[in-house]
Amino acid sequence: MGTRVRGWRWRPNPLRRRCDVVEAWTVLVVAVLLCVGAPLAGLVTGWQAYDAARDAAAEQRAERHRVRAEVTERAPAAIPTATGGKQPSYWVAVRWTEPGEGARTGEARVPAGTRPGDHTHVWLDEAGRTVAAPADSTAIWQQALAVGGCTAGGAAAVVLAGHFVVRRVALRHRMAEWEREWARTGPEWGRRWA
Repeated sequence: MGTRVRGWRWRPNPLRRRCDVVEAWTVLVVAVLLCVGAPLAGLVTGWQAYDAARDAAAEQRAERHRVRAEVTERAPAAIPTATGGKQPSYWVAVRWTEPGEGARTGEARVPAGTRPGDHTHVWLDEAGRTVAAPADSTAIWQQALAVGGCTAGGAAAVVLAGHFVVRRVALRHRMAEWEREWARTGPEWGRRWA
């Protein structure tokens, strides 16, 4: 049957204590940080991660080159799926020829069901070793979104943890104030009825 008075911590009130005002301001700050600060932190770090990943991929593309290779070993057969999902890939032996050099062999990742004689591409570094392909735009965006999302979530967790600590401290101060006030007014109440 009680009624709630909204905003009582903001209005002048003889029952309002300093810890009530601090708690009200804390709620406002937390709301702003959760709605603006955390997404902004995620956006900034995600954008920085995107730039860094894009630069790293461009550097990898400059250092590596792609050659066409012939598969010399059969990859395991494709696995039937009810939904037509993505098939796994396997490492198999391949052979390629670089300009000015003889035939070379190595391993490359190929889709399931690849047969000998099929062609694939192999990425080589400056020393001629097989290396992974440079990151494509999908991988760059995935990394940027993951970093941004984790940063926004971490910032929100820090803000909420700080709010929890402030509320606990405010509650402790409120209880201490009530104890002091009761110690002062409690004996007066007892005398009135005696």
